[in-house]
Amino acid sequence: MRRYCLTLDLIDDEKLISEYKQYHLQIWPEITESIQSAGVEDLEIYLLGNRLFMIMEVNDTFSFEEKSAADMANSKVQEWEMLMWKYQQALPRAKPGEKWLLMDQIFKL
Repeated sequence: MRRYCLTLDLIDDEKLISEYKQYHLQIWPEITESIQSAGVEDLEIYLLGNRLFMIMEVNDTFSFEEKSAADMANSKVQEWEMLMWKYQQALPRAKPGEKWLLMDQIFKL
C-alpha cells in the first residue's frame, strides 16, 4: 500500500467553504466508484481555514496517469470537477490545469 498526500486551496469565503463541506458529506456515488475503481483504498480530506489536505492510500494497481485518463472519459466525474472548481483555487505554484498538488514527505517517525 502506498500513501500520497496532496494539497489544494479553497476560495477564502466562508459561505463557499460551507457549501464545499456540505457536498463532501454525501459525495455522488459515481465519484466514490471512480475513486475506488482506480485503486484508492482509503481517502481522507482535512481542512484548515481554506487549505485542504488529502491523504490517499492506494493499492498496487493505482496510477495517477490512468486515474486522470479515466476521469477525463467519465462525464459524471467531469461534472463533479467543474462543480468543485467553483470552490477551489489553484495554489500559486500550480501549473495551468493543475488542482491537487502532490506533497513531499519530509519526516516520518
